[in-house]
Amino acid sequence: MTPEQYCRNKTRGSGSSFFYAFLFLDDEQRRAMMALYAFCREVDDIADEVKEQEVALSKLAFWREELSRAFKGRAQHPVGRELAWTAKHFPINEELLVEIIDGMLMDVKRQPMLKHADLSLYAYRVAGVVGLLTIEVFGYKNRKSRDFATSLGEALQLTNILRDVATDAKMGRIYFPQEERIRYRVSDQDFKDGNMSDGMRALLSDYAERAEKAYRQALESLPDEDRESLRPSILMGTIYYNYLQRLRDADYDMWQKPVHILPLRKIWTAWKTWRYETRAVKKNMPLKLEF
Repeated sequence: MTPEQYCRNKTRGSGSSFFYAFLFLDDEQRRAMMALYAFCREVDDIADEVKEQEVALSKLAFWREELSRAFKGRAQHPVGRELAWTAKHFPINEELLVEIIDGMLMDVKRQPMLKHADLSLYAYRVAGVVGLLTIEVFGYKNRKSRDFATSLGEALQLTNILRDVATDAKMGRIYFPQEERIRYRVSDQDFKDGNMSDGMRALLSDYAERAEKAYRQALESLPDEDRESLRPSILMGTIYYNYLQRLRDADYDMWQKPVHILPLRKIWTAWKTWRYETRAVKKNMPLKLEF
């Protein structure tokens, strides 16, 4: 198996919504995005699946070293080799990839979310940074597109946190800041038990509104001149916005009503968005996330 095949299999096997955006890219962009995604998957799996903290820390240390080797042309791992290829074809910043590892370290070390600033930092490292990397692959002209990338990353991560709140709680992870939990009178045990009190529902609704605001900020900050090249990012945002709408329909009770979107629906949403954006750029039609 070649490094390219390894990353392709890693991406396809994950079932991620991002895969459906990759379908519309040219060959080199798709290869680069699958390398980036495979890297994210590798380090995320360490944070999620390796129970012994010291082992997880050791594995993340390996990836920090592997990034250094990759950018020097001496990568050992298939994903590292694909990142080396990606860095030769696109302006990928090594420091941004290290930021993703730092985000995973926050999970491994079970760093508590005390204030909203803690959550903002985490969201930037695990999602905003990914947005900044992806637009380098897609291409952009206006630096304001970086604001689009980080806002969209925040929106996607907040949507993820809301969608996965029940499964995260089982793992002992609560991403909602302690200061907010205190304000809404929601305890850690409420998350573990799935206690949908008025306070819990208000807390989750508040963060759904924050996600909505981040989606809107992303769309408002996208320069017209980069709308066409960053179409894949819009597509990813549309799929995740579907999740946010379904979370609202379920009244945020992910313990009793887990939200899923079938692959066929994701393909349909991706195609519909791509088709709309193809026409919208030519006719100066408004950006939208609902189809």
